[in-house]
Amino acid sequence: MQELSHFINGNLVAGTSGRFADVFNPATGEVQAKVPLASQAELDAAVASAAEAQVAWGATNPQRRARVMMAFVQLLNRDMDKLAEALSREHGKTIPDAKGDVQRGLEVIEFCIGAPHLLKGEFTDSAGPGIDMYSMRQPLGVVAGITPFNFPAMIPLWKMGPALSCGNAFILKPSERDPSVCLMLAELMKEAGLPDGVLQVVNGDKEAVDAILENETIQAVGFVGSTPIASYIYAKGCENGKRVQCFGGAKNHMIVMPDADMDQAADALVGAGYGAAGERCMAISVAVPVGDETADRLIEKLVPRIEKLKVGPYTAGDDVDYGPVVTAAAKANIGRLVETGIEQGADLVVDGRNFGLQGYEDGFFVGPHLFDRVTKDMDIYKTEIFGPVLSTVRAQTYEEAIGLAMDHEYGNGTAIFTRDGDTARDFANRINIGMVGINVPIPVPLAYHSFGGWKKSGFGDLNQHGTDAFKFYTRTKTVTARWPSGIKEGGEFNFKQMD
Repeated sequence: MQELSHFINGNLVAGTSGRFADVFNPATGEVQAKVPLASQAELDAAVASAAEAQVAWGATNPQRRARVMMAFVQLLNRDMDKLAEALSREHGKTIPDAKGDVQRGLEVIEFCIGAPHLLKGEFTDSAGPGIDMYSMRQPLGVVAGITPFNFPAMIPLWKMGPALSCGNAFILKPSERDPSVCLMLAELMKEAGLPDGVLQVVNGDKEAVDAILENETIQAVGFVGSTPIASYIYAKGCENGKRVQCFGGAKNHMIVMPDADMDQAADALVGAGYGAAGERCMAISVAVPVGDETADRLIEKLVPRIEKLKVGPYTAGDDVDYGPVVTAAAKANIGRLVETGIEQGADLVVDGRNFGLQGYEDGFFVGPHLFDRVTKDMDIYKTEIFGPVLSTVRAQTYEEAIGLAMDHEYGNGTAIFTRDGDTARDFANRINIGMVGINVPIPVPLAYHSFGGWKKSGFGDLNQHGTDAFKFYTRTKTVTARWPSGIKEGGEFNFKQMD
Protein backbone atom coordinates (compact mmCIF):
# COMPACT_ATOMS: atom_id res chain seq x y z
CA MET A 1 0.00 0.00 0.00
CA GLN A 2 1.24 3.47 -0.91
CA GLU A 3 2.30 5.76 1.92
CA LEU A 4 1.99 9.41 0.98
CA SER A 5 4.23 12.24 2.17
CA HIS A 6 4.38 15.92 2.97
CA PHE A 7 6.08 18.37 0.59
CA ILE A 8 8.63 20.35 2.59
CA ASN A 9 11.49 22.52 1.28
CA GLY A 10 11.05 21.24 -2.25
CA ASN A 11 11.03 17.53 -1.39
CA LEU A 12 8.59 14.78 -0.53
CA VAL A 13 9.14 14.08 3.16
CA ALA A 14 7.76 11.24 5.28
CA GLY A 15 5.60 12.11 8.24
CA THR A 16 7.04 11.68 11.71
CA SER A 17 3.93 11.90 13.92
CA GLY A 18 3.13 8.21 13.61
CA ARG A 19 -0.50 9.05 12.79
CA PHE A 20 -2.09 8.24 9.41
CA ALA A 21 -5.48 8.47 7.71
CA ASP A 22 -6.85 6.07 5.11
CA VAL A 23 -7.30 7.28 1.53
CA PHE A 24 -10.03 5.27 -0.18
CA ASN A 25 -10.86 4.38 -3.74
CA PRO A 26 -14.51 5.53 -3.61
CA ALA A 27 -15.50 3.22 -6.48
CA THR A 28 -14.39 0.03 -4.72
CA GLY A 29 -14.39 1.05 -1.06
CA GLU A 30 -10.81 -0.17 -0.73
CA VAL A 31 -8.04 1.67 1.11
CA GLN A 32 -5.50 2.59 -1.56
CA ALA A 33 -3.08 4.74 0.40
CA LYS A 34 -2.26 6.17 3.80
CA VAL A 35 -1.57 9.84 4.35
CA PRO A 36 0.47 11.14 7.29
CA LEU A 37 -1.23 13.48 9.72
CA ALA A 38 1.16 16.19 10.84
CA SER A 39 1.77 17.10 14.44
CA GLN A 40 2.00 20.70 15.62
CA ALA A 41 5.79 20.34 15.70
CA GLU A 42 5.87 19.28 12.04
CA LEU A 43 3.60 22.15 11.04
CA ASP A 44 5.64 24.69 12.99
CA ALA A 45 8.88 23.45 11.42
CA ALA A 46 7.40 23.80 7.93
CA VAL A 47 6.26 27.34 8.74
CA ALA A 48 9.69 28.30 10.08
CA SER A 49 11.45 27.18 6.90
CA ALA A 50 8.78 28.87 4.78
CA ALA A 51 9.43 32.13 6.61
CA GLU A 52 13.11 31.92 5.72
CA ALA A 53 12.36 31.22 2.06
CA GLN A 54 9.79 34.01 1.85
CA VAL A 55 12.32 36.80 2.39
CA ALA A 56 14.04 36.31 -0.95
CA TRP A 57 10.81 35.40 -2.75
CA GLY A 58 9.07 38.53 -1.47
CA ALA A 59 12.00 40.62 -2.69
CA THR A 60 11.79 39.05 -6.16
CA ASN A 61 10.17 41.48 -8.56
CA PRO A 62 6.56 40.72 -9.55
CA GLN A 63 7.43 40.11 -13.20
CA ARG A 64 9.83 37.29 -12.31
CA ARG A 65 7.24 35.78 -9.99
CA ALA A 66 4.73 35.98 -12.84
CA ARG A 67 7.13 34.05 -15.08
CA VAL A 68 6.99 31.16 -12.61
CA MET A 69 3.19 31.21 -12.98
CA MET A 70 3.56 31.22 -16.79
CA ALA A 71 5.75 28.13 -16.65
CA PHE A 72 3.37 26.50 -14.17
CA VAL A 73 0.44 26.96 -16.57
CA GLN A 74 2.38 25.13 -19.28
CA LEU A 75 3.12 22.26 -16.89
CA LEU A 76 -0.50 22.02 -15.78
CA ASN A 77 -1.55 21.67 -19.40
CA ARG A 78 1.19 19.15 -20.05
CA ASP A 79 0.17 16.95 -17.11
CA MET A 80 -3.60 17.47 -17.30
CA ASP A 81 -4.32 13.78 -17.92
CA LYS A 82 -2.10 12.61 -15.03
CA LEU A 83 -3.64 15.11 -12.64
CA ALA A 84 -7.18 14.20 -13.66
CA GLU A 85 -6.55 10.48 -13.27
CA ALA A 86 -5.06 10.92 -9.79
CA LEU A 87 -7.92 13.20 -8.80
CA SER A 88 -10.58 10.76 -10.02
CA ARG A 89 -8.88 7.82 -8.34
CA GLU A 90 -9.10 9.43 -4.91
CA HIS A 91 -12.22 11.57 -5.23
CA GLY A 92 -14.37 9.43 -7.53
CA LYS A 93 -15.50 12.09 -10.00
CA THR A 94 -15.43 11.36 -13.73
CA ILE A 95 -12.37 12.19 -15.82
CA PRO A 96 -14.08 15.08 -17.69
CA ASP A 97 -15.21 16.49 -14.34
CA ALA A 98 -11.70 16.07 -12.92
CA LYS A 99 -10.21 17.90 -15.91
CA GLY A 100 -12.71 20.70 -15.31
CA ASP A 101 -11.54 20.83 -11.69
CA VAL A 102 -7.95 21.37 -12.83
CA GLN A 103 -8.96 23.75 -15.61
CA ARG A 104 -10.86 26.15 -13.36
CA GLY A 105 -7.84 26.30 -11.07
CA LEU A 106 -5.53 26.80 -14.01
CA GLU A 107 -7.56 29.83 -15.10
CA VAL A 108 -6.83 31.55 -11.79
CA ILE A 109 -3.11 30.87 -12.30
CA GLU A 110 -3.42 32.49 -15.74
CA PHE A 111 -4.99 35.53 -14.07
CA CYS A 112 -2.06 35.64 -11.63
CA ILE A 113 0.34 36.17 -14.54
CA GLY A 114 -0.97 39.74 -14.44
CA ALA A 115 0.45 40.24 -10.94
CA PRO A 116 2.78 43.11 -11.97
CA HIS A 117 -0.27 45.13 -12.91
CA LEU A 118 -2.46 43.93 -10.04
CA LEU A 119 0.16 44.85 -7.43
CA LYS A 120 0.64 48.42 -8.61
CA GLY A 121 -0.02 51.09 -6.01
CA GLU A 122 -1.32 54.64 -6.38
CA PHE A 123 0.60 57.91 -6.69
CA THR A 124 -0.36 61.52 -6.05
CA ASP A 125 2.04 64.18 -7.27
CA SER A 126 2.20 67.39 -5.22
CA ALA A 127 -0.24 66.32 -2.53
CA GLY A 128 1.14 69.31 -0.64
CA PRO A 129 3.91 71.83 -1.21
CA GLY A 130 6.77 69.66 -2.39
CA ILE A 131 5.02 66.56 -1.06
CA ASP A 132 4.29 63.37 -3.00
CA MET A 133 2.16 60.53 -1.72
CA TYR A 134 2.13 56.94 -2.89
CA SER A 135 0.99 53.49 -1.80
CA MET A 136 2.60 50.08 -2.10
CA ARG A 137 1.13 46.59 -1.91
CA GLN A 138 3.47 44.33 0.02
CA PRO A 139 3.22 40.60 0.86
CA LEU A 140 2.00 39.51 4.28
CA GLY A 141 4.77 36.95 4.76
CA VAL A 142 3.64 33.38 5.44
CA VAL A 143 -0.01 32.56 4.71
CA ALA A 144 -1.98 29.31 4.75
CA GLY A 145 -4.82 27.58 2.94
CA ILE A 146 -7.06 24.81 4.29
CA THR A 147 -8.87 23.24 1.36
CA PRO A 148 -11.75 20.73 0.94
CA PHE A 149 -12.07 17.29 -0.62
CA ASN A 150 -14.61 18.16 -3.31
CA PHE A 151 -12.25 20.22 -5.50
CA PRO A 152 -8.79 18.84 -4.73
CA ALA A 153 -7.11 20.81 -7.54
CA MET A 154 -9.23 23.90 -8.16
CA ILE A 155 -9.44 25.38 -4.68
CA PRO A 156 -5.78 24.78 -3.74
CA LEU A 157 -4.86 26.55 -7.01
CA TRP A 158 -7.28 29.37 -6.19
CA LYS A 159 -5.47 29.85 -2.89
CA MET A 160 -1.82 29.26 -3.76
CA GLY A 161 -1.73 31.15 -7.07
CA PRO A 162 -2.58 34.65 -5.77
CA ALA A 163 -0.73 34.11 -2.48
CA LEU A 164 2.52 33.15 -4.21
CA SER A 165 2.18 35.80 -6.93
CA CYS A 166 1.93 38.45 -4.22
CA GLY A 167 5.28 37.34 -2.80
CA ASN A 168 4.09 35.28 0.16
CA ALA A 169 5.18 31.82 1.23
CA PHE A 170 2.21 29.45 1.30
CA ILE A 171 1.35 26.56 3.64
CA LEU A 172 -1.25 24.26 2.09
CA LYS A 173 -3.22 21.84 4.28
CA PRO A 174 -5.30 19.83 1.75
CA SER A 175 -8.11 17.44 2.60
CA GLU A 176 -6.77 14.20 3.98
CA ARG A 177 -9.40 12.36 1.90
CA ASP A 178 -7.76 13.08 -1.48
CA PRO A 179 -4.32 14.68 -0.96
CA SER A 180 -2.29 13.29 -3.86
CA VAL A 181 -3.11 15.98 -6.41
CA CYS A 182 -1.80 18.73 -4.12
CA LEU A 183 1.53 16.92 -3.78
CA MET A 184 1.69 16.70 -7.59
CA LEU A 185 0.90 20.41 -7.91
CA ALA A 186 3.71 21.26 -5.50
CA GLU A 187 6.20 19.25 -7.55
CA LEU A 188 5.05 21.01 -10.73
CA MET A 189 5.43 24.40 -9.03
CA LYS A 190 9.01 23.49 -8.17
CA GLU A 191 9.62 22.45 -11.78
CA ALA A 192 8.22 25.81 -12.86
CA GLY A 193 10.97 27.57 -10.89
CA LEU A 194 9.44 28.27 -7.49
CA PRO A 195 12.24 28.33 -4.89
CA ASP A 196 12.28 25.54 -2.31
CA GLY A 197 10.36 26.29 0.87
CA VAL A 198 8.06 28.92 -0.61
CA LEU A 199 5.29 26.33 -1.03
CA GLN A 200 4.86 23.69 1.68
CA VAL A 201 2.17 20.97 1.63
CA VAL A 202 1.45 19.69 5.12
CA ASN A 203 -1.13 16.90 5.34
CA GLY A 204 -3.16 16.65 8.48
CA ASP A 205 -6.42 16.76 10.39
CA LYS A 206 -7.75 19.04 13.13
CA GLU A 207 -4.39 19.03 14.93
CA ALA A 208 -2.73 20.57 11.87
CA VAL A 209 -5.62 23.03 11.44
CA ASP A 210 -5.32 24.23 15.03
CA ALA A 211 -1.55 24.48 14.66
CA ILE A 212 -2.07 26.77 11.65
CA LEU A 213 -4.49 28.93 13.59
CA GLU A 214 -2.17 29.19 16.58
CA ASN A 215 1.12 29.73 14.75
CA GLU A 216 2.15 33.36 15.19
CA THR A 217 4.15 33.49 11.97
CA ILE A 218 1.14 32.73 9.76
CA GLN A 219 -0.49 36.04 8.91
CA ALA A 220 -3.56 34.95 6.96
CA VAL A 221 -5.70 31.84 6.52
CA GLY A 222 -8.08 30.91 3.73
CA PHE A 223 -10.59 28.08 4.13
CA VAL A 224 -13.33 26.32 2.14
CA GLY A 225 -15.54 23.65 3.70
CA SER A 226 -18.63 23.25 5.86
CA THR A 227 -20.19 26.21 7.64
CA PRO A 228 -19.58 24.95 11.21
CA ILE A 229 -15.86 24.53 10.52
CA ALA A 230 -15.72 27.80 8.58
CA SER A 231 -17.24 29.58 11.59
CA TYR A 232 -14.74 27.91 13.94
CA ILE A 233 -11.71 28.78 11.81
CA TYR A 234 -12.88 32.35 11.25
CA ALA A 235 -13.45 32.99 14.96
CA LYS A 236 -10.24 31.36 16.14
CA GLY A 237 -8.12 32.87 13.38
CA CYS A 238 -9.43 36.37 14.07
CA GLU A 239 -8.93 35.85 17.78
CA ASN A 240 -5.29 35.09 17.06
CA GLY A 241 -4.88 38.27 15.02
CA LYS A 242 -4.88 36.74 11.55
CA ARG A 243 -6.56 37.90 8.40
CA VAL A 244 -9.16 35.18 7.69
CA GLN A 245 -11.31 34.31 4.71
CA CYS A 246 -13.70 31.35 5.08
CA PHE A 247 -16.34 29.91 2.76
CA GLY A 248 -18.91 27.48 4.06
CA GLY A 249 -22.00 25.54 3.04
CA ALA A 250 -24.76 26.23 0.56
CA LYS A 251 -28.34 25.46 -0.34
CA ASN A 252 -28.70 26.88 -3.82
CA HIS A 253 -32.17 27.57 -5.21
CA MET A 254 -33.10 27.71 -8.89
CA ILE A 255 -36.37 29.53 -9.56
CA VAL A 256 -38.24 28.40 -12.66
CA MET A 257 -40.78 30.92 -13.93
CA PRO A 258 -43.85 29.90 -15.96
CA ASP A 259 -42.39 31.49 -19.10
CA ALA A 260 -39.09 29.56 -18.88
CA ASP A 261 -38.00 27.10 -21.55
CA MET A 262 -38.78 23.89 -19.64
CA ASP A 263 -36.38 21.74 -21.64
CA GLN A 264 -33.57 24.19 -20.98
CA ALA A 265 -34.49 24.42 -17.29
CA ALA A 266 -34.68 20.63 -16.89
CA ASP A 267 -31.33 20.09 -18.59
CA ALA A 268 -29.79 22.76 -16.38
CA LEU A 269 -31.20 21.21 -13.21
CA VAL A 270 -29.95 17.73 -14.06
CA GLY A 271 -26.43 19.00 -14.74
CA ALA A 272 -26.34 21.35 -11.76
CA GLY A 273 -28.06 19.01 -9.33
CA TYR A 274 -26.40 15.68 -10.10
CA GLY A 275 -23.05 16.54 -11.66
CA ALA A 276 -20.08 15.55 -9.48
CA ALA A 277 -22.59 13.49 -7.44
CA GLY A 278 -23.87 16.79 -6.00
CA GLU A 279 -20.62 17.26 -4.07
CA ARG A 280 -20.05 20.91 -4.88
CA CYS A 281 -20.98 24.09 -3.09
CA MET A 282 -22.49 25.54 -6.26
CA ALA A 283 -24.78 22.55 -6.92
CA ILE A 284 -28.44 23.36 -7.37
CA SER A 285 -30.18 21.36 -4.67
CA VAL A 286 -33.55 23.14 -4.63
CA ALA A 287 -35.79 23.71 -7.65
CA VAL A 288 -38.51 26.31 -7.11
CA PRO A 289 -41.10 26.24 -9.91
CA VAL A 290 -43.63 29.08 -9.73
CA GLY A 291 -47.16 27.73 -9.97
CA ASP A 292 -48.43 24.15 -9.87
CA GLU A 293 -48.72 23.97 -13.64
CA THR A 294 -45.06 25.00 -13.97
CA ALA A 295 -44.10 22.43 -11.34
CA ASP A 296 -45.99 19.65 -13.07
CA ARG A 297 -44.40 20.46 -16.43
CA LEU A 298 -40.94 20.64 -14.85
CA ILE A 299 -41.30 17.31 -13.02
CA GLU A 300 -42.54 15.71 -16.24
CA LYS A 301 -39.37 16.89 -17.99
CA LEU A 302 -37.03 15.99 -15.13
CA VAL A 303 -38.04 12.41 -14.39
CA PRO A 304 -36.97 10.77 -17.68
CA ARG A 305 -33.72 12.73 -17.72
CA ILE A 306 -32.84 11.70 -14.17
CA GLU A 307 -33.78 8.07 -14.78
CA LYS A 308 -31.36 7.98 -17.71
CA LEU A 309 -28.37 9.18 -15.67
CA LYS A 310 -25.46 6.75 -15.75
CA VAL A 311 -23.62 6.26 -12.47
CA GLY A 312 -20.31 4.44 -12.39
CA PRO A 313 -16.54 4.50 -11.79
CA TYR A 314 -14.31 7.00 -13.57
CA THR A 315 -12.62 4.10 -15.34
CA ALA A 316 -15.79 3.65 -17.42
CA GLY A 317 -14.77 6.72 -19.42
CA ASP A 318 -17.16 9.23 -20.96
CA ASP A 319 -20.12 6.86 -20.57
CA VAL A 320 -20.68 7.98 -16.96
CA ASP A 321 -22.56 11.05 -15.74
CA TYR A 322 -21.29 10.97 -12.19
CA GLY A 323 -19.30 8.71 -9.88
CA PRO A 324 -19.39 7.70 -6.21
CA VAL A 325 -19.42 10.04 -3.25
CA VAL A 326 -16.16 10.39 -1.39
CA THR A 327 -16.61 8.14 1.68
CA ALA A 328 -18.88 5.53 3.21
CA ALA A 329 -19.84 8.09 5.87
CA ALA A 330 -20.97 10.55 3.20
CA LYS A 331 -23.08 7.84 1.56
CA ALA A 332 -24.68 6.92 4.88
CA ASN A 333 -25.48 10.56 5.67
CA ILE A 334 -27.19 11.04 2.30
CA GLY A 335 -29.24 7.89 2.87
CA ARG A 336 -30.29 9.08 6.32
CA LEU A 337 -31.46 12.44 4.96
CA VAL A 338 -33.42 10.75 2.16
CA GLU A 339 -35.26 8.59 4.71
CA THR A 340 -35.93 11.68 6.80
CA GLY A 341 -37.44 13.41 3.77
CA ILE A 342 -39.83 10.51 3.23
CA GLU A 343 -40.78 10.41 6.91
CA GLN A 344 -41.49 14.15 6.93
CA GLY A 345 -43.90 13.88 3.99
CA ALA A 346 -41.95 14.76 0.84
CA ASP A 347 -42.88 12.88 -2.33
CA LEU A 348 -39.95 10.77 -3.58
CA VAL A 349 -40.54 10.87 -7.34
CA VAL A 350 -37.23 9.26 -8.37
CA ASP A 351 -35.96 6.71 -5.85
CA GLY A 352 -32.24 5.96 -5.96
CA ARG A 353 -32.08 4.04 -2.68
CA ASN A 354 -31.69 0.62 -4.24
CA PHE A 355 -29.02 1.59 -6.72
CA GLY A 356 -26.31 -1.02 -7.11
CA LEU A 357 -23.43 -1.57 -9.50
CA GLN A 358 -22.24 -5.07 -10.28
CA GLY A 359 -18.61 -5.52 -9.36
CA TYR A 360 -18.62 -2.38 -7.22
CA GLU A 361 -20.90 -3.46 -4.40
CA ASP A 362 -18.56 -1.99 -1.78
CA GLY A 363 -18.19 1.34 -3.56
CA PHE A 364 -19.72 4.57 -2.29
CA PHE A 365 -22.27 4.97 -5.09
CA VAL A 366 -25.57 6.79 -4.51
CA GLY A 367 -28.38 6.67 -7.05
CA PRO A 368 -30.12 9.90 -8.12
CA HIS A 369 -33.08 11.08 -6.04
CA LEU A 370 -35.80 13.59 -6.87
CA PHE A 371 -38.22 14.90 -4.25
CA ASP A 372 -41.38 16.87 -4.97
CA ARG A 373 -43.63 18.85 -2.62
CA VAL A 374 -40.81 19.61 -0.22
CA THR A 375 -41.58 22.29 2.36
CA LYS A 376 -39.20 24.66 4.04
CA ASP A 377 -39.62 23.06 7.47
CA MET A 378 -38.20 19.73 6.26
CA ASP A 379 -34.64 18.66 7.04
CA ILE A 380 -33.88 17.93 3.37
CA TYR A 381 -34.66 21.58 2.63
CA LYS A 382 -32.74 23.12 5.50
CA THR A 383 -29.65 20.89 5.35
CA GLU A 384 -26.86 20.85 2.78
CA ILE A 385 -27.08 17.22 1.62
CA PHE A 386 -23.98 17.26 -0.59
CA GLY A 387 -25.21 14.36 -2.70
CA PRO A 388 -27.29 13.56 -5.80
CA VAL A 389 -30.60 14.67 -4.27
CA LEU A 390 -32.77 17.39 -5.81
CA SER A 391 -35.70 18.85 -3.86
CA THR A 392 -38.63 20.60 -5.52
CA VAL A 393 -40.38 23.29 -3.49
CA ARG A 394 -43.53 24.56 -5.17
CA ALA A 395 -44.15 28.31 -4.92
CA GLN A 396 -47.39 29.94 -5.98
CA THR A 397 -45.93 33.38 -6.79
CA TYR A 398 -42.65 34.96 -7.76
CA GLU A 399 -42.55 36.78 -4.40
CA GLU A 400 -42.93 33.50 -2.54
CA ALA A 401 -40.17 31.93 -4.63
CA ILE A 402 -37.69 34.72 -4.14
CA GLY A 403 -38.55 34.79 -0.45
CA LEU A 404 -37.49 31.15 -0.05
CA ALA A 405 -34.00 31.90 -1.32
CA MET A 406 -33.71 35.14 0.62
CA ASP A 407 -34.86 33.65 3.92
CA HIS A 408 -32.53 30.63 3.84
CA GLU A 409 -29.50 30.83 6.11
CA TYR A 410 -27.12 30.09 3.22
CA GLY A 411 -26.39 32.62 0.49
CA ASN A 412 -23.82 31.08 -1.82
CA GLY A 413 -25.43 30.85 -5.26
CA THR A 414 -28.84 31.05 -6.92
CA ALA A 415 -30.38 31.12 -10.39
CA ILE A 416 -33.54 32.06 -12.19
CA PHE A 417 -34.82 30.71 -15.50
CA THR A 418 -37.14 33.10 -17.33
CA ARG A 419 -37.64 34.84 -20.67
CA ASP A 420 -38.68 38.09 -18.98
CA GLY A 421 -35.96 40.72 -18.61
CA ASP A 422 -37.80 42.73 -15.94
CA THR A 423 -38.15 39.67 -13.71
CA ALA A 424 -34.51 38.71 -14.19
CA ARG A 425 -33.33 42.24 -13.44
CA ASP A 426 -35.46 42.48 -10.31
CA PHE A 427 -34.16 39.10 -9.14
CA ALA A 428 -30.52 40.05 -9.66
CA ASN A 429 -30.95 43.36 -7.83
CA ARG A 430 -32.96 42.14 -4.85
CA ILE A 431 -31.57 38.73 -4.03
CA ASN A 432 -29.30 38.60 -0.96
CA ILE A 433 -26.97 35.96 -2.37
CA GLY A 434 -23.38 36.30 -3.54
CA MET A 435 -23.47 34.65 -6.98
CA VAL A 436 -26.47 34.89 -9.30
CA GLY A 437 -27.28 33.08 -12.52
CA ILE A 438 -29.82 34.25 -15.10
CA ASN A 439 -30.60 31.23 -17.27
CA VAL A 440 -27.25 29.93 -16.01
CA PRO A 441 -27.56 27.13 -13.43
CA ILE A 442 -24.08 27.22 -11.88
CA PRO A 443 -23.03 30.89 -11.81
CA VAL A 444 -19.36 30.40 -10.93
CA PRO A 445 -17.55 33.63 -11.88
CA LEU A 446 -14.50 33.48 -14.11
CA ALA A 447 -11.04 34.04 -12.66
CA TYR A 448 -10.98 37.81 -13.15
CA HIS A 449 -14.17 38.27 -11.08
CA SER A 450 -14.49 37.22 -7.45
CA PHE A 451 -16.12 34.10 -6.00
CA GLY A 452 -17.92 34.22 -2.68
CA GLY A 453 -21.21 33.74 -0.89
CA TRP A 454 -23.22 35.77 1.60
CA LYS A 455 -24.84 34.99 4.95
CA LYS A 456 -23.60 31.72 6.49
CA SER A 457 -21.88 30.77 3.23
CA GLY A 458 -19.07 33.28 3.69
CA PHE A 459 -17.04 34.77 6.54
CA GLY A 460 -14.72 37.71 5.91
CA ASP A 461 -14.71 40.86 3.82
CA LEU A 462 -12.92 39.68 0.67
CA ASN A 463 -13.74 36.93 -1.80
CA GLN A 464 -11.68 34.31 -3.59
CA HIS A 465 -9.74 34.99 -6.81
CA GLY A 466 -10.06 38.13 -8.93
CA THR A 467 -8.68 41.37 -7.56
CA ASP A 468 -10.02 40.52 -4.09
CA ALA A 469 -7.40 37.78 -3.78
CA PHE A 470 -4.57 40.25 -4.36
CA LYS A 471 -6.04 42.56 -1.73
CA PHE A 472 -6.37 39.68 0.74
CA TYR A 473 -2.77 38.50 0.35
CA THR A 474 -1.13 41.95 0.57
CA ARG A 475 -0.90 44.89 2.95
CA THR A 476 -1.15 48.46 1.74
CA LYS A 477 1.59 50.81 2.90
CA THR A 478 1.15 54.53 2.21
CA VAL A 479 4.21 56.80 2.00
CA THR A 480 4.20 60.58 2.28
CA ALA A 481 7.49 61.94 0.92
CA ARG A 482 8.99 65.41 0.98
CA TRP A 483 12.41 66.12 -0.46
CA PRO A 484 13.58 69.44 0.99
CA SER A 485 15.35 71.95 -1.14
CA GLY A 486 17.11 75.24 -0.37
CA ILE A 487 20.63 74.25 0.77
CA LYS A 488 22.67 77.36 1.64
CA GLU A 489 26.34 77.76 1.00
CA GLY A 490 28.30 75.84 3.62
CA GLY A 491 25.65 73.12 3.84
CA GLU A 492 23.26 74.92 6.18
CA PHE A 493 19.61 74.09 5.47
CA ASN A 494 17.05 76.88 4.94
CA PHE A 495 13.86 75.62 6.62
CA LYS A 496 11.91 78.76 5.70
CA GLN A 497 11.78 77.64 2.08
CA MET A 498 9.68 74.64 3.19
CA ASP A 499 6.90 76.80 4.69
